[in-house]
Amino acid sequence: MSLSGKQKKTKYIFVTGGVTSSLGKGIIASSLAKLLQARGLSVTIQKLDPYLNVDPGTLNPYEHGECYVTDDGAETDLDLGHYERFLNVQTSQANNVTTGRIYYNVLSKERRGDFLGKTVQVIPHITDEIKRNILLLGKTGKYDIVITEIGGCVGDIESLPFLEAVRQLKWELGEKNMLTIHLTLVPFLKSAEELKTKPTQHSVKQLQESGIQPDILVCRTEHHLPADIRKKIALFCNVEVMSVIEAMDAKTIYEVPILMKKEKLDQRVLYMLDLYNDADSDMRKWEEFLQRLKKPEHEVTIGLIGKYVELKDAYKSIIESFIHAGAENRCKVKIEWIHSESLAVDNIEEKFSGLDGVLVAPGFGERGIEGKIAAVKFVRENNIPFLGICLGMQMAVIEYARNVLGWEGAHSTEMEKTTEYPVIDLMEDQQNVENKGGTMRLGAYNCKLTDKSLARKIYGKSKISERHRHRWEFNNKYRKDFEDKGLVIGGTNPENDLVEIIEIPANDFFIGVQYHPELKSTVVQPHPLFIAFVKAALDYSNKKNGKV
Repeated sequence: MSLSGKQKKTKYIFVTGGVTSSLGKGIIASSLAKLLQARGLSVTIQKLDPYLNVDPGTLNPYEHGECYVTDDGAETDLDLGHYERFLNVQTSQANNVTTGRIYYNVLSKERRGDFLGKTVQVIPHITDEIKRNILLLGKTGKYDIVITEIGGCVGDIESLPFLEAVRQLKWELGEKNMLTIHLTLVPFLKSAEELKTKPTQHSVKQLQESGIQPDILVCRTEHHLPADIRKKIALFCNVEVMSVIEAMDAKTIYEVPILMKKEKLDQRVLYMLDLYNDADSDMRKWEEFLQRLKKPEHEVTIGLIGKYVELKDAYKSIIESFIHAGAENRCKVKIEWIHSESLAVDNIEEKFSGLDGVLVAPGFGERGIEGKIAAVKFVRENNIPFLGICLGMQMAVIEYARNVLGWEGAHSTEMEKTTEYPVIDLMEDQQNVENKGGTMRLGAYNCKLTDKSLARKIYGKSKISERHRHRWEFNNKYRKDFEDKGLVIGGTNPENDLVEIIEIPANDFFIGVQYHPELKSTVVQPHPLFIAFVKAALDYSNKKNGKV
């Protein structure tokens, strides 16, 4: 039950990080939000990123991992995926703000003359714009609590304007309406056989130099924090002992909310924000999911064919979707990472010998394309369960054109502009686009599923909505040629007839989708397409091993 009727203002929580990056601010923020949500509170999370790109849309996946896309078409940080997967609540453009966007907005106002000739400065103009974006979600009236994760580390030059905005908000909102949680590291030195608190002390000192006193410290550690260590941290960092929270390393990120509940992080937050809530966090469904995840009854191996496999975060949502779908099937999904550039006709049988299914992943550009096409050909001819996502679907179309329709030169105009058979072509509304950022087909679009198709069976309904991020599409000029040769169009966009799904009914499970189903899979609602794919891989494994 929401407290919005009992309180005058939305409460704000800021999560900062120190000592080192990659400590897991997004997971801590998501875990806290889940616990508060489980108490009946309405919660959302936003991410402030300190880089100058307006959004991550033009960033190479090697630089920043996956670009997460929301329903409203915003290209955002991958942490928003964690927020949605934990909370099962949609995010939007307002949930991810970069330094680039802040400066872009301020400079646009300056060009319009909105500042009436005033000298534009970091303080107050940039910090005012940061505060405006922070408070935007709270002003909707939808949320009891807004959690804001500040990217980077305390001490980074890029983060200073964000921290200054938080310092100012402390006095504007009032002490009981906001608090700061600082995530830090308490390393264990094997040579001394003891935990060291000095890095945490220095990190807090740096935060204090920015004018911010953390209210709660969440300490990442490989070992339990004994009472004397907690007291020492509290004493030197000017917080109460109860505000020193242990964050032990976990085998899976989905254990973290349970660990934070044991540490009473949500109780501490509610106390410090003066929020009365006598309900306990109801995490029964979450714990049931964890039990299925930890105690699988089966195992399958899925080959993920991609061009960014050296950085697993480039496929973060796909990885998590397999975890959700695996738990739903009581099955551990082992991912075999296969670089598309490593695949060739003479080695593909060996590389695929132990696989129970193959997913050809999304991506852009010509590098590794022929490897993906070779992978599709092998799984199609050997009836191995297949799922192609975005570019993966397009590769399936090209492979079918070349090897079933007999069009040897078939290709996508993304890779070969002069191809004789452009079975994948640039979308009509993309023909004259020059700027790359934020101009793709982005966000949620409707799809009407074909009766008696595999997709219709999987979804259990005739109309769906899925998220997109692409410029090229199936060329409808050749649609009848494909259908005459056995390819089924499983779903189309009702507004522009864009082909969204292709299937091969002759195979047990062969489906390609133009959209990104991985962006909608959550703990509470695993995506049906991934559930069906894992089930097909399990059936294939059982059949292969004579268990049927």
